[in-house]
Amino acid sequence: MSWLITGGAGYIGAHVVHTMTDAGERVVVLDDLSTGLVERLPDGVPAVRGSVLDRPLLDATLAEHEITGVVHLAALKQAGESVTQPMRYYRANVHGLTVLLEAVAEARVRHFVFSSSAAVYGAPDVDLVTEDTPCQPVNPYGETKLAGEWLVRAAGRVHDISTACLRYFNVAGAARPELADAGSSNIIPAFFERLDRGEAPLIYGDDYPTPDGTCVRDYVHVADLADAHLAAARWLRDARPDAGPAELTANIGTGRGVSVRELAGLVAELTGRREPVAQVAPRRAGDPPRVVASADRARRLLGFTARRDAAEMVSSAWAGWRHRHS
Repeated sequence: MSWLITGGAGYIGAHVVHTMTDAGERVVVLDDLSTGLVERLPDGVPAVRGSVLDRPLLDATLAEHEITGVVHLAALKQAGESVTQPMRYYRANVHGLTVLLEAVAEARVRHFVFSSSAAVYGAPDVDLVTEDTPCQPVNPYGETKLAGEWLVRAAGRVHDISTACLRYFNVAGAARPELADAGSSNIIPAFFERLDRGEAPLIYGDDYPTPDGTCVRDYVHVADLADAHLAAARWLRDARPDAGPAELTANIGTGRGVSVRELAGLVAELTGRREPVAQVAPRRAGDPPRVVASADRARRLLGFTARRDAAEMVSSAWAGWRHRHS
């Protein structure tokens, strides 16, 4: 098979590219490089610069490289930003996906892995979030991911495309320093950035109904997430063609919760930056007390279990941060 990975030069995308090429899969990357970095890619992987909104480029790429499967990661992903720029998010995440699926259907590509998000659930009031937990997104980013899932499944049924929608929980860490998250919007690099400025890690709210009063989240190592993509791609490849297009929706998490205060403590311990102590700010609107995945479906159907713990996420992310900010 030959896989097109959109957004393959990004933080998550590059990990998926390395994992799939290391496993012997043939990979082509499409990335507009708005946030992606070509130097993240393995030697020899073809890289096409462009957007999923460019239909002629998609048609040419799918044909030239004889693509038989797509892993779609290219998207805008900042929840807060999506509130102030909803049309931009819908254009990139929903319209872009529509253009891509039209090209995929016409090229008769038969396998499609979609990068979704736990943001589709919104603020669920449950101990463990299963794939059957009602989806009630609280921002346009989550809305675009849920609409994307609907579109992927509907197109798959009509055009005989086997599909997998992977709902990521909180992604962190790095497989190697040069692949680390280059931004500071996610919580761990945001802590690092404040520490480098001599400021305390910032915790939003410490009066939630959780053991230490801070929000509890399910953090999954990006290398484990990449393994999940490989497992999903191979699950689609091995699905019985006589049974019609396969369809999967699965949470990708650890099933274990870590509080924001616990995470700040790990950051202090593993970076050696024990002072200043964490600073507490008021709650942010829409932050649920606890969001932790049920990971049973991915384990049962894909044979996937996250192996790396929070300490490994923080230490590997710190190595990547120092690599980029030494």
